[in-house]
Amino acid sequence: MHKLEIRDLHVKIEDKEILKGINLTINSGETHALMGPNGNGKSTLLMAIMGHPKYEVTQGDILIDGTSILDLAVDERSKAGLFLAMQNPQTIPGVSNLEFLKYTVNAHSEQKQKLKDIFGSIKQQAQDLDFDLNMLKRFVNDGFSGGEKKKNEILQLKLLNPYFALIDEIDSGLDVDALDVVSNNLNINPNQQGKIIVSHYDRFFKKVIPTHAHVIIDGKIVTSGGAEIVDKINRAGYNWVKELS
Repeated sequence: MHKLEIRDLHVKIEDKEILKGINLTINSGETHALMGPNGNGKSTLLMAIMGHPKYEVTQGDILIDGTSILDLAVDERSKAGLFLAMQNPQTIPGVSNLEFLKYTVNAHSEQKQKLKDIFGSIKQQAQDLDFDLNMLKRFVNDGFSGGEKKKNEILQLKLLNPYFALIDEIDSGLDVDALDVVSNNLNINPNQQGKIIVSHYDRFFKKVIPTHAHVIIDGKIVTSGGAEIVDKINRAGYNWVKELS
């Protein structure tokens, strides 16, 4: 069992405070839905957990299994068991997807492997995602559709198999078939991975059913519960939540 704890987290970007005291605990095997209107801090929380330098933690702490990770760089947080599937994955010209995946896997392994040694695993995981194998030869995300970029994020997630996955609107830009494929792969949980998933859509949380749900308003979690929170937001919007803040 592993535990990710966010304690009284305050985060600012430049001079603007975005998060204003977030408390959240995610255990192995739990899936936490994170919802709320745009611009209220959902993506900021994921970025701050991952250690993006643009997001300054001014108060509070982030811990994995009781150890603070605030002083760790992004790559060190990744090796400690975190992965962020980004809402808008970056293009990396000049770097093939295969080489990128090889270096990523090797960065998390004590035993370095050549591409031929791990290609079988990459190929199998890509096929499970209905990911065109020709895309592996292309530069990272170069010319990829929105859906292909999102599948590429999940491919990295599956290869690294971290303790905790931070997933930022992975369902945006996916057609119905791709949404089914991505959801099915997220539901495969070989090491009881903990997840925080940001999405606005009930249809996604019908496929990846959360064990917990939270709503952020103005940088604070104003209500928490189970999947019934997602259902209520789908029916009634956020007005009832705003009255709680």
